[in-house]
Amino acid sequence: MIEIRGLTKRFGRTLAVDDLSFDVNPGRVTGFLGPNGSGKSTSMRCMLALDRADAGTALFDGKPYTSIRRPLFQVGALLDAGYVHPGRTARNHLRAVAASNGIGTSRVDEVLALVGLTEVARRRVGGYSLGMRQRLGLASVLLGDPHTVILDEPANGLDPEGIRWIRDVLVHLAAQGKTVLVSSHLLSEMAQMADDLVVIGMGRLITTASVEDFVSQHARQWVRVRSPQIDLLAQQLRSDGATVTSLDATGIEVVGVPAATIGDLAARHGATLHELSPLQGSLEDAFLEATAATQQYRGVPSEPSPPPPLPAGSALPPPQGEPR
Repeated sequence: MIEIRGLTKRFGRTLAVDDLSFDVNPGRVTGFLGPNGSGKSTSMRCMLALDRADAGTALFDGKPYTSIRRPLFQVGALLDAGYVHPGRTARNHLRAVAASNGIGTSRVDEVLALVGLTEVARRRVGGYSLGMRQRLGLASVLLGDPHTVILDEPANGLDPEGIRWIRDVLVHLAAQGKTVLVSSHLLSEMAQMADDLVVIGMGRLITTASVEDFVSQHARQWVRVRSPQIDLLAQQLRSDGATVTSLDATGIEVVGVPAATIGDLAARHGATLHELSPLQGSLEDAFLEATAATQQYRGVPSEPSPPPPLPAGSALPPPQGEPR
């Protein structure tokens, strides 16, 4: 279990992490979400004592990271997949990490096979793609079979097969009872992988919740209805206080009334239903709604640029199809 209490970190006048507190429970994948610049990476670095927090504590099963005698066996972390010396082979890199922690070379071969790098294990890391480096980084995390795994953007650079693979690996680790904390901007993947969410913005906690509860709370919910008697249903729903949007001659979208109530209403009025579909926004929709006030970088829709002026003395080309 990870326990974060009052974590605070400043860089000069910038308050990067602001009195942050949350728990990460074992046996579940916890997604660590926030807009760019929200303090996710800084929080992880402070948890692992790579940056010194100005206040607060981060405990792993009741202990700070610096007091764990053999951290590779208890906390495996990957915050930057590009740190490996480019002149080393993947196998030699892992052998060095293993030797420094009293781990045999047989375990090196096991994790290389687990992450799919056996065939390229004797190639120098300098020739690896970003996705291959991510796999190598995960191999180093798993060397000691730690109880806690912390990953920052682990799917960065992976192809679709690799993204699905990392999802399956993390779900498998959580199913073994391990504590898994992972940050990612791939919200569609997080929706399939995470059990719980910790959402922050501008260094502050916005919410902690299960994925289901977070989406239910922040994403739009509506009901799509199709019926030959749609005008009758729409009129009655509006009179009951629902927000009704017309789709076409036979369809509407309804906000504010559950599907079961609409079904009962249709039955009372003898209306035939061709569709009655409760719908809900995605995790991405919920995330954008929950973090809207903490977005630091927002694009402004640009106006189309006017065409450049013609050179002096030149004439506009004639319209297509007209004689010159």
